[in-house]
Amino acid sequence: MNELAAQVQEAIEQALRALNEERGPEEQIEIHAQTCLFGEASVLDSLSLVSVIVDLETSLSDMFDRAISLTDDRAMSRDPVPFTDVGALKAYILELLA
Repeated sequence: MNELAAQVQEAIEQALRALNEERGPEEQIEIHAQTCLFGEASVLDSLSLVSVIVDLETSLSDMFDRAISLTDDRAMSRDPVPFTDVGALKAYILELLA
Protein backbone atom coordinates (compact mmCIF):
# COMPACT_ATOMS: atom_id res chain seq x y z
CA MET A 1 0.00 0.00 0.00
CA ASN A 2 1.43 3.37 -0.95
CA GLU A 3 1.70 6.25 1.51
CA LEU A 4 -1.39 8.07 0.24
CA ALA A 5 -3.51 4.93 0.47
CA ALA A 6 -2.19 4.29 3.98
CA GLN A 7 -3.08 7.86 5.04
CA VAL A 8 -6.60 7.53 3.66
CA GLN A 9 -7.06 4.12 5.33
CA GLU A 10 -5.92 5.57 8.66
CA ALA A 11 -8.31 8.54 8.32
CA ILE A 12 -11.25 6.19 7.67
CA GLU A 13 -10.30 3.95 10.57
CA GLN A 14 -9.90 6.96 12.88
CA ALA A 15 -13.39 8.23 11.99
CA LEU A 16 -14.80 4.78 12.76
CA ARG A 17 -12.81 4.53 16.02
CA ALA A 18 -14.23 7.92 17.06
CA LEU A 19 -17.70 6.55 16.43
CA ASN A 20 -16.89 3.46 18.50
CA GLU A 21 -15.84 5.71 21.38
CA GLU A 22 -19.41 7.06 21.48
CA ARG A 23 -20.98 3.59 21.46
CA GLY A 24 -21.47 1.07 24.21
CA PRO A 25 -19.35 -2.10 24.47
CA GLU A 26 -22.07 -4.21 22.82
CA GLU A 27 -22.42 -1.70 19.94
CA GLN A 28 -18.78 -1.66 18.80
CA ILE A 29 -18.22 -2.16 15.10
CA GLU A 30 -15.37 -4.17 13.65
CA ILE A 31 -13.18 -2.08 11.40
CA HIS A 32 -11.81 -3.72 8.26
CA ALA A 33 -11.99 -3.28 4.47
CA GLN A 34 -15.30 -5.14 4.24
CA THR A 35 -17.05 -3.24 7.04
CA CYS A 36 -20.41 -2.40 5.47
CA LEU A 37 -21.25 1.29 5.92
CA PHE A 38 -24.36 1.74 3.80
CA GLY A 39 -27.29 -0.44 2.81
CA GLU A 40 -29.25 -3.24 4.40
CA ALA A 41 -26.18 -5.00 5.81
CA SER A 42 -24.73 -1.76 7.21
CA VAL A 43 -23.36 -1.69 10.73
CA LEU A 44 -24.26 2.03 10.89
CA ASP A 45 -27.57 3.82 11.09
CA SER A 46 -28.01 6.92 8.94
CA LEU A 47 -27.01 9.34 11.71
CA SER A 48 -23.84 7.38 12.43
CA LEU A 49 -22.94 7.32 8.73
CA VAL A 50 -23.36 11.09 8.50
CA SER A 51 -21.19 11.53 11.58
CA VAL A 52 -18.43 9.35 10.10
CA ILE A 53 -18.59 11.20 6.77
CA VAL A 54 -18.41 14.65 8.39
CA ASP A 55 -15.47 13.57 10.59
CA LEU A 56 -13.73 12.06 7.59
CA GLU A 57 -14.27 15.11 5.35
CA THR A 58 -12.83 17.34 8.07
CA SER A 59 -9.86 15.07 8.66
CA LEU A 60 -9.07 14.68 4.96
CA SER A 61 -9.44 18.40 4.29
CA ASP A 62 -7.00 19.16 7.10
CA MET A 63 -4.61 16.39 6.05
CA PHE A 64 -4.46 17.37 2.38
CA ASP A 65 -5.08 21.11 2.79
CA ARG A 66 -8.02 21.17 0.36
CA ALA A 67 -11.77 20.85 0.60
CA ILE A 68 -12.95 17.26 0.26
CA SER A 69 -16.66 16.54 -0.23
CA LEU A 70 -17.72 12.91 -0.06
CA THR A 71 -21.42 13.52 -0.61
CA ASP A 72 -21.51 15.60 -3.77
CA ASP A 73 -23.62 14.74 -6.83
CA ARG A 74 -20.81 12.68 -8.29
CA ALA A 75 -20.77 10.37 -5.26
CA MET A 76 -24.52 10.12 -4.87
CA SER A 77 -25.14 9.33 -8.54
CA ARG A 78 -22.88 6.28 -8.50
CA ASP A 79 -24.30 2.80 -8.32
CA PRO A 80 -23.31 1.56 -5.89
CA VAL A 81 -22.55 4.65 -3.83
CA PRO A 82 -18.97 4.84 -2.54
CA PHE A 83 -20.10 4.21 1.04
CA THR A 84 -20.93 0.53 0.61
CA ASP A 85 -17.90 -0.53 2.63
CA VAL A 86 -14.57 0.75 3.87
CA GLY A 87 -12.73 -0.49 0.78
CA ALA A 88 -15.09 1.27 -1.63
CA LEU A 89 -14.89 4.48 0.39
CA LYS A 90 -11.09 4.35 0.39
CA ALA A 91 -11.03 3.80 -3.40
CA TYR A 92 -13.38 6.74 -3.92
CA ILE A 93 -11.31 9.06 -1.73
CA LEU A 94 -8.15 8.07 -3.59
CA GLU A 95 -9.95 8.84 -6.85
CA LEU A 96 -10.90 12.30 -5.54
CA LEU A 97 -7.33 12.99 -4.48
CA ALA A 98 -5.82 11.89 -7.81
